[in-house]
Amino acid sequence: MRNTIKKVALVMTVCAAGMLAACNTVEGMGKDIKAGGKAIENAASDK
Repeated sequence: MRNTIKKVALVMTVCAAGMLAACNTVEGMGKDIKAGGKAIENAASDK
């Protein structure tokens, strides 16, 4: 029984770490898209 609880806790910890990493990645992707949009906006206003 204790081994099962330890395994479940380990799996939950790994999943939580993966979810946190994914959030960070999505946030970074959003910043990159925003920067790309700014570059396009600036290029359009220069013409």
